[in-house]
Amino acid sequence: MLRDDAPVTVPRHQIRAAFTADTVTVYQAYGPEIADAALAAGRFVPPFKREQMTWIKPSFRWMMYRCGWALKPGQERVLAVEITRAGFEWALAHACLSGYDPRRYPDRESWREQLRTSPVRVQWDPERSLRLAPLSYRSVQVGLAGVAAHRYVDEWLVGLTDVTPLARAVHARVTAGDEPGAATLLPAERPYPLPAKVAQVIGAGPD
Repeated sequence: MLRDDAPVTVPRHQIRAAFTADTVTVYQAYGPEIADAALAAGRFVPPFKREQMTWIKPSFRWMMYRCGWALKPGQERVLAVEITRAGFEWALAHACLSGYDPRRYPDRESWREQLRTSPVRVQWDPERSLRLAPLSYRSVQVGLAGVAAHRYVDEWLVGLTDVTPLARAVHARVTAGDEPGAATLLPAERPYPLPAKVAQVIGAGPD
């Protein structure tokens, strides 16, 4: 698990996640009505709307930044979503970066067309410390729409866990000034071994 003071050798664009040989864990935050229905069914069901783009995040700390330690309205419940690595890598392989990168697209028009037609978007944002301050390296967000959202719900999902109590426990230790203790509670996230072609699509690896 990388610490807040991780060395500068951490690649700027690297996926770090909790994963097994077959699955990877991502996070989402919802209001109680969506979270309770999903946990009861063991899958995403209404009022979850698969027609809308849904964003998954492998970084627990970035999820905490996004949902404000599960205190923001409509994001009071944090779910750990275990999905297949095959599905996760399919999504990345079919992704378009949310911002134009001249190293990966011949021109802005080509990028805009791919952005319009791709079922997946990838966005790189600064990783966050336990104090939710931006760090020098990035964390990935993956937006799923269309066929990708349907596959996420119907094919890739392996299990759902309510990790709201974990979010609150970590936050309580951070608030109390016990950052070392808070760090011991964090999920163990390791560099994810992306296939080279997939890494090229999303701009992962050394800059």
